[in-house]
Amino acid sequence: MNDIFHKLLILRSPGIGPVKYAELIRQFGSAAAVCDSLRCDTKFIDSVRREMDIAAKMNIRYISDECSEYPENLRNIPNHPPVISARGNIDALRRRTVALVGTRHATGAGLRFMSDIAREFAQNNYAVASGMAMGTDTASHMGALSVPGDAQTIAVLAGGVDYIWPTENERLYHEIIERGCAISEMPVGFTPGPANFMRRNKWIAAVSEMLILGEADAKSGANATAEIMVSFGRPVYAVPSHPSDPRSMGPNRLIKEGKAIMCQGVQDFFENPKSSAPDSNKKNAPENDILSKLGNIPMPESVLAELVKKNVAEVKQELVVLELDGRVVKQDGGYVKT
Repeated sequence: MNDIFHKLLILRSPGIGPVKYAELIRQFGSAAAVCDSLRCDTKFIDSVRREMDIAAKMNIRYISDECSEYPENLRNIPNHPPVISARGNIDALRRRTVALVGTRHATGAGLRFMSDIAREFAQNNYAVASGMAMGTDTASHMGALSVPGDAQTIAVLAGGVDYIWPTENERLYHEIIERGCAISEMPVGFTPGPANFMRRNKWIAAVSEMLILGEADAKSGANATAEIMVSFGRPVYAVPSHPSDPRSMGPNRLIKEGKAIMCQGVQDFFENPKSSAPDSNKKNAPENDILSKLGNIPMPESVLAELVKKNVAEVKQELVVLELDGRVVKQDGGYVKT
């Protein structure tokens, strides 16, 4: 614990990131010696202690790159975070890991495709890594979590490991930390800015041995994550789409440039896939409040929220689940029941 405390003192000091941290360790020989050289004042030392106290109360663990629990794929990346925080089942960090990323505005078919792939990887003892954003990230985490058991998914977060964003994914976050794991390089309680999300994308790629890119426009964060994976020299698979759809630009371009392998489904990765067809029982699942209000005329999320007496965030999350199950479809103007 003292070793982690010294490392956090260094990393929480202004102007010190992974590169400077490594230089200081080489220069002084140990984290404790670096801390002595920094001569941190009492107020700063107390702030780091408070962070660690809060983390302990929330069952958040700090894992240094010298620990066996530290993800091996991440450790192999130059200038990786010397310490990450983790909340949930850290067994997920010991599994082979695949990154699934794509746009927040994916089509229903795109969401289902990525969910099926995530489920297949989880059934084959992989952890599925993504960024817990709406759309493709959500579908990927949920697909992995649809498999019974634990340690199926890893959420790499831009803020503190306790910071839930987007707020619509609060329920998903708690399911992830109950069965999978959330990780971050940032302090507990940290509120992220745009630069943190870009950095988060790097670590999604870094913790994974391969990456699958779903629907994504050419300038999206998901496409940037795939490009980062290419720079790591690790395999990238991309799901092709119709060229008239802007969401095809990212994967189609990577395939055209030879940076990615075309992904056509779970059969590209497993000889006898279990997720090649949707569960036929889903169509026979009981109605819920939202389904009972839907018909053939598209209904907006805000109207649904009023009808079922729930907030819009809750309705959005339930609609993602129903769309993944093939029970609703999003059209212009809202959702309809299939």
